[in-house]
Amino acid sequence: MTDELRTAALESKAWPYEEARKLLKRYPQGKQGAPILFETGYGPSGLPHIGTFNEVLRTTMVRNAFHALSDTPTRLIAFSDDMDGLRKVPDNVPNGDMLATHLGKPLTQIPDPFGTHSSFAAHNNAILREFLDRYGFDYEFASSTEYYTSGRFDEALKGVLRHFQGIQDVMLPTLRAERRATYSPVLPISPTSGIVLQVPIEVIDAEAGLIAFEDDGQRIEQSVLGGKAKLQWKVDWAMRWVALGVDYEMAGKDLIDSVTQSSKIARVLGGRPPEGFNYEMFLDENGEKISKSKGNGLSLDQWLTYGPQESLAFYAYREPKKAKSLHMGVIPRAVDEYWQFRGNYAGQDLKQKLGNPVHHIHDGKLPKGELPVTFGLLLNLVGVMGDASKAQVWGYLANYVPDASAESYPELDKLIDHALAYGRDFVAPTLKRRAPEGVEIAALERLDAELAALPADASAEDVQNIVYEIGKTGGFETLRDWFKALYETLLGSEQGPRMGSFIALYGIDNSRKLIAEALARPAA
Repeated sequence: MTDELRTAALESKAWPYEEARKLLKRYPQGKQGAPILFETGYGPSGLPHIGTFNEVLRTTMVRNAFHALSDTPTRLIAFSDDMDGLRKVPDNVPNGDMLATHLGKPLTQIPDPFGTHSSFAAHNNAILREFLDRYGFDYEFASSTEYYTSGRFDEALKGVLRHFQGIQDVMLPTLRAERRATYSPVLPISPTSGIVLQVPIEVIDAEAGLIAFEDDGQRIEQSVLGGKAKLQWKVDWAMRWVALGVDYEMAGKDLIDSVTQSSKIARVLGGRPPEGFNYEMFLDENGEKISKSKGNGLSLDQWLTYGPQESLAFYAYREPKKAKSLHMGVIPRAVDEYWQFRGNYAGQDLKQKLGNPVHHIHDGKLPKGELPVTFGLLLNLVGVMGDASKAQVWGYLANYVPDASAESYPELDKLIDHALAYGRDFVAPTLKRRAPEGVEIAALERLDAELAALPADASAEDVQNIVYEIGKTGGFETLRDWFKALYETLLGSEQGPRMGSFIALYGIDNSRKLIAEALARPAA
């Protein structure tokens, strides 16, 4: 770590550095030889979505930023709350009727509706871990069930029983009267049904971990240790912070009150709440919060089908305290903006680099390579090509890119796959080319004649100058009207690329064919 980088990081206004400085203030002399512990939480009651990945990604960015500020070691735990009772059947999984017969049981005790894993939780945990591994995160996976049943939380559970009334004093004022009457921080697991019970309990012996409760009309005395009970989640969160010594955990804006209550409980238990900040939620295209059980928004696999993982990381990095829509339409822009910032990085000074999103996406270790065309331009190309193959796309790229090959541009090669998939599923169904009208007809005829006079290897700039001049002198009220006419008549969309670049990429002869088809198209 260079002194110059550390000095710049101490002053950077990039949000990961601002967050990391909280930890520097928390432990100005280090953590007495222990690592700083970062935690993320996941509730496997439904399939993981991008919001789940987003939390691990952003926490990792803060962790990396801390490494620039301090030599103190760190750890990251991805904690799965897989001992929670299933409260409702998710909308986006098979065998819902089967799941309904297991409502209330811990997620690790419910059969996998997909039939591939030992439990519903195991299935969802595996999906999460596979994605985190694919992205290359440095983390330790932790299972709530394993921690409870192995006894790792036993001492902390005794602490909860010792401070039972203090915890109740924190929680009860936040609850409605009806909920207060039955609320308990401790949720015993029924010895007969296996259901996580929401019933009042009586502490019989805190040191022995013994409680009493009513189950189906019978008074039961049972230990809370060894996985025979779990905690209400706000209490569970606080207990975990204290038991594990968590120093940093972020949470969504919808959990601000929960963070407040859990922090109070952590203090009751004799611990110190972690640092962290509250990020805004991802919304679907209807403006609704993304939910695991609803399955709205995008899945991890969906994004990675249509865009590279760096574009997802870029989208997650930007403005974490601003609500953002998360739907298919945001992917192309995220791809191109990622590459725009990546292209700027090399020419920036250190202060600018630390504020560049790609610095945090790659922890300052940017891969080599460039993108000679934008993703938007690729989408326009595959849109006019129709049912194209990857080899055909590379053939067109040879018109525009010197040494166009997968070996020379491996990242472009992968991006072509994304473009073909996105074009097939989201561009092609929306394309609708209209006939030119009014001054557009003469303008297209003039463009065709001008293109015919150009050599086949004319530059994109030469073509753009022609397009621009026709727009200025062709009778259009604004240049925008001309560009819109080109997009709608030649490409079938309301928006499009820089036409000089597109024509150079698609080829002059092929572009003239598009013009001929447009001029021959009957008016609606």
